[in-house]
Amino acid sequence: MSNNELQRELSNRHIQLIAIGGAIGTGLFLGAGQTIALTGPSILLTYIIIGFMLFMFMRGLGEMLVTNINFKSFADVTNKYIGSFAGFVTGWTYWLCWIITGMAEVTAVAKYVSFWFPHIPNWISALFCVLVLMSLNLLSAKLFGELEFWFAIIKIVTILALIVVGAIMIIMAYDTQFGHASLSNLYNNGIFPKGVNGFLMSFQMAVFSFVGIELIGVTAGETKDPTKTLPKAINSVPLRILVFYVGALAVIMSIIPWNAINPDDSPFVRLFALIGIPFAAGIINFVVLTAAASSCNSGIFSNSRMIFGLSNQKQAPPYFASTNKNGVPHIAIFVSCALLMIAALLNYIVPNATLVFTYITTVSTVLFLAVWALIIVAYINYTKRNPEAHKQANFKLVGGKYMGYIILIFFLLVFCLLFVNEVTRTAVFLTPIWFVMLSLMYLRYKKVARTQGK
Repeated sequence: MSNNELQRELSNRHIQLIAIGGAIGTGLFLGAGQTIALTGPSILLTYIIIGFMLFMFMRGLGEMLVTNINFKSFADVTNKYIGSFAGFVTGWTYWLCWIITGMAEVTAVAKYVSFWFPHIPNWISALFCVLVLMSLNLLSAKLFGELEFWFAIIKIVTILALIVVGAIMIIMAYDTQFGHASLSNLYNNGIFPKGVNGFLMSFQMAVFSFVGIELIGVTAGETKDPTKTLPKAINSVPLRILVFYVGALAVIMSIIPWNAINPDDSPFVRLFALIGIPFAAGIINFVVLTAAASSCNSGIFSNSRMIFGLSNQKQAPPYFASTNKNGVPHIAIFVSCALLMIAALLNYIVPNATLVFTYITTVSTVLFLAVWALIIVAYINYTKRNPEAHKQANFKLVGGKYMGYIILIFFLLVFCLLFVNEVTRTAVFLTPIWFVMLSLMYLRYKKVARTQGK
């Protein structure tokens, strides 16, 4: 059936829910406790600022993908508008991003499994999760879309239920061990109880919460009607952020004061346990477990497609360009999942899953920022080279290249903030090793290409 070509099997509803599912993962469900502890109620402002910037970022990426539907992913975009080295760096760095992020998601799955089965070692749960997701990804893009659709539905229904139940508790001034549920808990100790420093420190983990928002840019090659579907999915981003991030966390902090939230636990599980329903915490634990598995599933999908595209560009080993009878890049999936199993090893070496999660997310944030920055540089170059195409585009980034520069400065500021915290600073110092390795890999592929050209 397949001649090493991807199949356009993802419909509008698949893309819409993949976009939502990709942006709602462990960063919100597991990382929210840490970000709230760092900054208090001002975390809501953090999410609004980052959400706005990333919406503008997605408008720019969407404009380029819709203008040229031959682009299979954003690695093709940076390849065209910056150069082959930029495309190479984007593709391979994004691949590593999702390997690292997948490790974080698998670690979160292990943590949630231990809620029910504390006697099962984290590494066994992590290994089992990788094997199951690998099997599912080997079937078809349509099945992947279907799975993500239902995974995302579970997340959406849960967050909406949390908001509705929480709103009723606030209206009724529900009495808990922390006092009465009230919106006043959001400002009783000031909006910035940890000062400006605490507010700025929240950006690293909050940015990680949005990792996956760019996933729409990887599905471009398998979307049925990209010129209509991609803009719809991108335009729904602001509402998603306001409801799922700002709305949910505002409700949580109104019921459980921010300074009573344990940074090592999920505030979602804690809130539903407060209601008094014996199985409520178990239900939410199941939901956040599926959220983490879903996000990891999306990572395996994007990983395999990215390395497939690199292989087609002669920037990865040729066998990664092969697909099975279902049009799925199976070898790319096998290799990516084999590397994901490192997460199982990490969980074996470091039993503290939260510590593993913190280190992994830090490295991932640095790399994602690099990829996002390259995409915006590509957008700025696109507007300069194709001013007419930008002017006539039906779907575009408002402000064009000027907004592109603002987004780029914002990414740079977030990157600079990573130097302040000791843990994140270590990760920043480690990342140049990756880019040196990439440069050497690129030179090798260029040499091979020249040899074959002769």
